[in-house]
Amino acid sequence: KPVNVAAGGVAPTGGALHPLMKVRSMFRETFIEMGFEEMETNKFVESSFWNFDALFQPQQHPARDAHDTFFVKTPASTRTLPADYLERVRATHENGGESLPDEYNSKSCGWRYDWSEEESRKNLLRTHTTAVSSRTLYKIAQLAKEGNFKPQKYFSIDRVFRNEALDATHLAEFHQVEGFVIDRNLSLGNLMGTIADFYRRLGPEFNDLKFKPTYNPYTEPSMEFFSYHPGLKKWVEVGNSGIFRPEMLRPMGFDEDVSVIAWGMSLERPTMIKYGVDNIRTLFGHKVDLNMVRSHPIVRWT
Repeated sequence: KPVNVAAGGVAPTGGALHPLMKVRSMFRETFIEMGFEEMETNKFVESSFWNFDALFQPQQHPARDAHDTFFVKTPASTRTLPADYLERVRATHENGGESLPDEYNSKSCGWRYDWSEEESRKNLLRTHTTAVSSRTLYKIAQLAKEGNFKPQKYFSIDRVFRNEALDATHLAEFHQVEGFVIDRNLSLGNLMGTIADFYRRLGPEFNDLKFKPTYNPYTEPSMEFFSYHPGLKKWVEVGNSGIFRPEMLRPMGFDEDVSVIAWGMSLERPTMIKYGVDNIRTLFGHKVDLNMVRSHPIVRWT
């Protein structure tokens, strides 16, 4: 059959932004309005050192097992780590840094085990964007040693990967929103106020947050925070937070009175609460309905 090359084609439907990308843009604008700077997040593959060890997370912690973390086979390990900082992290894990100069000594007892450099060099798909925060804080510490310390606020929004069982609120690949503030003598009140201010700007659905004490290896005190999901009819955890421990900050070279308040939250769960989505798999993944993407309303938080 002859082809009529002069015939008009089917009009394209046009592109559409995914709801998560719209919400991500709004989160980013909110952080910038609050005076935060964005961190570089271009490392999906990260070393165990920056993902775990620099955060004072012990090497025998369950989160570092293969059933929780995706390890990379090729290349299996990283070659480049700052040698002097690596040795300070080793000492802090083993004995709290008691053998280090006073400017790096965390004055704790550490985890009291034989730290393995081989384990710290293993590559993995980053399990949280706190790995980005640890790299950024290390750079800030180098500037602080030159007398250039100043209060700063940073954020990041990008993908992380965990070997999770999939259900209505969990995925193996999802987006994490990370923020931290560094200054002198920050308190738990500063942390709670900053988180509440951020969510208050997102709309009335997040005016009522619940904070609950929890445990993190690298923050003390630590808190989870929850928001109510009317569709699931329950309080859903939307983030984790805390004040970074001296065992994380002192090996970098920060003064004793320098504090870092930090929190991480998912991008998907606040979007689910905002728009009444009951199953995270309908929002992100291979089961997403393209008609939902095309017909999704403009993001409106107020």
